[in-house]
Amino acid sequence: MNFVISANAGRRLDEILSAARARWGEARAQAYIRALFAYFERVAARETLWRQIPTDFGVEGFYGQCENHSVYWRGLSDGRIGIVAILPRRRHPIGRFGDDAEI
Repeated sequence: MNFVISANAGRRLDEILSAARARWGEARAQAYIRALFAYFERVAARETLWRQIPTDFGVEGFYGQCENHSVYWRGLSDGRIGIVAILPRRRHPIGRFGDDAEI
C-alpha cells in the first residue's frame, strides 16, 4: 500500500461508515468506503489531480474531492502518501484541516 491513514483520518472513516450505514444501509455504506479507498489508491498512484492547499492556511499539503468528502494528504519522507483528513464537502473544511493534519 502506497498510502497511510492518520489516526484522525481513521476516526473520520469510522464516523463516515457509521453515518452511511444509518442513512443508506450496510451495502451502500461499504460501497462508499470502498470508493474512498479507491480514491486514496489513485492519489498514491498520482492518477488524480493534486490541488495544493492555499498557503494562506499555513498547512502544507494537497486536497481533492471524492464523493461527498474532501480528502487532504501530504507526501511523506518514505515516498508514501499520508491521508491526513477526510472532511464533509458541504462545509468549508479547509479551515479545519490543521486540526487533523497529524500523521
